[in-house]
Amino acid sequence: MESSEIGVLIVDDSALMRNLISKIIDNTPGLTVAGKAMNGQFALEKLATCSPDVIVLDIEMPVMNGLEFLRERKKRGIDIPVIMLSSLTTEGAAVTMQCLELGASDFLTKPGGSSSGDLSAVAARLAELLPSYGGQYARIKKHKNIPVHREPEYTAVHSGSGVVKLVPENHARQPYENIFTTPRQPKKPVVITPVRESGKIEVIAIGISTGGPNALREVFKDIDPELKQPVLVVQHMPAGFTEEFANSLDHICPLEVKEAHDGDLLKSGRILIAPGNYHIYVEQRSLAYVVRLSDAPPRNGHRPSADVLFESIAAVFQNRALGVIMTGMGNDGAAQLAEMRRQGARTIGQDEQSSIVYGMPKVAWELGGVQQQVALPDMARVISSLAREFG
Repeated sequence: MESSEIGVLIVDDSALMRNLISKIIDNTPGLTVAGKAMNGQFALEKLATCSPDVIVLDIEMPVMNGLEFLRERKKRGIDIPVIMLSSLTTEGAAVTMQCLELGASDFLTKPGGSSSGDLSAVAARLAELLPSYGGQYARIKKHKNIPVHREPEYTAVHSGSGVVKLVPENHARQPYENIFTTPRQPKKPVVITPVRESGKIEVIAIGISTGGPNALREVFKDIDPELKQPVLVVQHMPAGFTEEFANSLDHICPLEVKEAHDGDLLKSGRILIAPGNYHIYVEQRSLAYVVRLSDAPPRNGHRPSADVLFESIAAVFQNRALGVIMTGMGNDGAAQLAEMRRQGARTIGQDEQSSIVYGMPKVAWELGGVQQQVALPDMARVISSLAREFG
């Protein structure tokens, strides 16, 4: 394996699945197959010889399944990142969340058939996750010469009312296209002059993507138990997984965490997670604020979209909100976080060093939408402190 390549260990009892994933990796520049194993036991035995930078792990396997592998990995102090292969079932979602609790980094859903669209989606997801987690591990732990993940650059198109959209300066990356490049120099942030002074924080809105499942676990386990504001979260995640994800967060968070439903009230100290495949936005009623769900077309390639949530927060709460943008690929949430800032809301973004992918928070920073960049280990403290001080 070359020093500039990310080595992947594929662990699955299906020869068909091992071969499928191998072909995707072979066709993705910067990635290489470090080894294959048909169960967790064989994978453990191969770690020393193949020395992978990231592991793709099935859940259902004979001899040693995915959960058992993760327990043994934790017991042995192995820190190689693990991406789970999950089935699109209720039971599959529950087990996947157990895997995240045991230290898995992220997951992708197995293809449900042999259609080119289905396989293409898996290829695109692997081309996002493997360089993100494996690249970070290879650079930090092995000092490999791994260039950072390439992100498209965007130009903000403004109108009299602020940022209206972002136009890519280069074409969108295709699944098998080269995903690495020398990092460009950050653009100087746009200076935003808010139309009003920041007011009392009445709601907190968070947008997050790649790297989000574990990042949110870290934030919410340490969040202030006395937090008074409602919290709304857009985490890019497939339908069928967000309810179990909310339940898993509820087990470690001192506040109530649940999947959002249409018409849910914004309650003090309650965290609502956007359901997979639905946008969420807020609406003001005569006596309360409520969450609404929408199956409108994806925005920035996502449904739910952080832009949709932030846009509604900017319109309804104006300067009485805190916007947070965290690790994630692309630009979702960046333009409308800038609009929140223009309305007078307070805003923070995750810093580059602690982000699995410094995409969404980078674009938001360059658009002037981020007042303060915060490292992940400090995020819960900073959110809690701002909420107390200005609540």
